[in-house]
Amino acid sequence: MKKLEELTRPNIWALKPYSSARDEYSGKEASVFLDANENPYNAPNNRYPDPLQWELKRKIAPVKHVLPEQIFLGNGSDEAIDLMYRAFCRPGRDNVVAIEPTYGMYKVCADVNDVEYRNVRLDANFQFKADGMLAAADGNTKLMFLCSPNNPTGNNLDRKEILSLLERFEGLVIVDEAYSDFSDEPSFLTELERHPNLVVLQTFSKAWGCAAIRLGMAFASPDLIGILNKIKYPYNINRLTQQEAIRMTEQHYQVKQWVRSLLEERARLMKEFGKLDCCRHVYPTDANFFLAEVDDAKKIYDYLVDRGIIVRNRTNVTLCHNCLRVTVGTRPENDALLEALEKYPS
Repeated sequence: MKKLEELTRPNIWALKPYSSARDEYSGKEASVFLDANENPYNAPNNRYPDPLQWELKRKIAPVKHVLPEQIFLGNGSDEAIDLMYRAFCRPGRDNVVAIEPTYGMYKVCADVNDVEYRNVRLDANFQFKADGMLAAADGNTKLMFLCSPNNPTGNNLDRKEILSLLERFEGLVIVDEAYSDFSDEPSFLTELERHPNLVVLQTFSKAWGCAAIRLGMAFASPDLIGILNKIKYPYNINRLTQQEAIRMTEQHYQVKQWVRSLLEERARLMKEFGKLDCCRHVYPTDANFFLAEVDDAKKIYDYLVDRGIIVRNRTNVTLCHNCLRVTVGTRPENDALLEALEKYPS
């Protein structure tokens, strides 16, 4: 890869970050805080949270087998995605390359930051080739986005192709693993030491059952994480989110139980869904959802909405004509979906 200084926008590399009161204070015990213009009443929520979330990072590190210095925590993974653009892509000059179809926020962030977004269509098996991604790139391509397992297709991307891209692309490769807890494939966290141009995204929203607390994780080299920390808002993760995430890391065994239960339900639901008269094809998946081609996606979607059951209509997404994306719920929720579709007048 190119040197990190070459990839980083010059103004960001030279930026002196905002220094918060809690950044400046560190190292010794204190009981009287008169530094941050806080209200002394209503403890503990009157105090600003740790701007770098060190206690939480120290809890996450052994679970993910990384160093605390390799972790960036954001307000959802979307914050990390946006910061990658802001740190490395010059508006109106640089570009990024991503697969298509995939998670929509990569393009939204590109548009917000005035960065050209180049997509490379997946093949009929929802797979990509490193050669195709590299052919779409040029000297101003700073980032490449890969979601694996991919959203909305659900499948893991070819690991050999991802590794090939990491070895051949001079910029940064972001592998979004929001759904990796539901996959048998090993996480790309194991590749961080070998590939300094790798950024891995994960989240508390899926397997951890914490979508409401809005906590995303980015893992990369300490130097790259330092750049993201330099440009994030000072107190981007509130105290309540940090405390709930700490609580969850202390019972990560529960998460494994949830995942096992959801995988069992996924197999059952996909099998039964495939038997429905309105279903044409159920695609294989490595996530907590699956994509299914049906007779008429819009009509079936509206039919389910009228019965209080919400799935995702993906018919207007590339390669997903007449497809519904179905999240695996509890057994009663899944049964309600199946029972409704068994009565659908096809």
